[in-house]
Amino acid sequence: MTKMKKTSQICQSKLPDNTALKQQQLPAYRLQLSATGVLSGFFATGAFCLGVGIILILSAKSIKEIEGNVYLYYKLYGFYQNLYRYILSRSNSQLVGTDLKDVGNCAPFSKSHNGTPIAPCGAIANSIFNDTIILSYNLNSSKHMEVPMLRSGITWWTDKYVKFRNPSAINLSSAFTGTAKPPYWSKPVYELDLEDTENNGFLNDDFIVWMRTAAFPTFKKLYRRLNRVQYFIEGLPAGNYSFNITYNFPVTRFKGEKSVVLSTLTWSGGSSLFLGLAYTVTGAVTWLAAFSMMAIHLMLKEKRTLFIER
Repeated sequence: MTKMKKTSQICQSKLPDNTALKQQQLPAYRLQLSATGVLSGFFATGAFCLGVGIILILSAKSIKEIEGNVYLYYKLYGFYQNLYRYILSRSNSQLVGTDLKDVGNCAPFSKSHNGTPIAPCGAIANSIFNDTIILSYNLNSSKHMEVPMLRSGITWWTDKYVKFRNPSAINLSSAFTGTAKPPYWSKPVYELDLEDTENNGFLNDDFIVWMRTAAFPTFKKLYRRLNRVQYFIEGLPAGNYSFNITYNFPVTRFKGEKSVVLSTLTWSGGSSLFLGLAYTVTGAVTWLAAFSMMAIHLMLKEKRTLFIER
């Protein structure tokens, strides 16, 4: 008798509590949409996407090339920054300045030939774009003026002040004592900008911009922005310009190409048509689906009407 009582208690303990939640007795509401409501939602969504897409495309097309705030970009073709192993090849604890010796995910760019930890380590940092681009304004056939460009203020705020920090030390060079520069770099990270201490080390804008990997093999990254002083208060005046480029970043290794882009910005961003085209295509597909469903609905409604009349 005692054994049967214990067995009964064990079986009862395995049962869910007799509550509305665990017995699935909570009140529920079944949404019942009519064909008119569904079709109206599809048409409204399609109209919204089409409208936003057209506005974004027109905005991108309206970008001018020489007036106002001008931005200088470098553009790479055929460089795959979206490879999974490439994206993981970095040390976030290094980049926030907490542990310069943490190079566990950076192989094969984790340590130098003599075993010294590399800072910054990883494939992303090692492959940084390092061409030097200088834009000159040709006042006449014999006089050329270098266009003043700013190398700071080209990063996302969260990158500059949250994701990247220099290690704390009396001076930056001593902070990186015991580390080595990446193999393809010509100078260590604490010498990236000796003129501006706020733009040196891991806080260097060029370095931060490169470390934000691109989603597609063809991409452009912000390199400089126009300093609107002297002749360039209103932007780039009409005239002849020339580029002086120091070729350091090879593209033949990955069968790619590179170019330089001068552009202004609008409220929707740069000159890329991708977002506008995405909205436009989404709106068009939504409308196509709505018309298809409406046609099917009308056909079925007509058949039901004929069946009732018979």
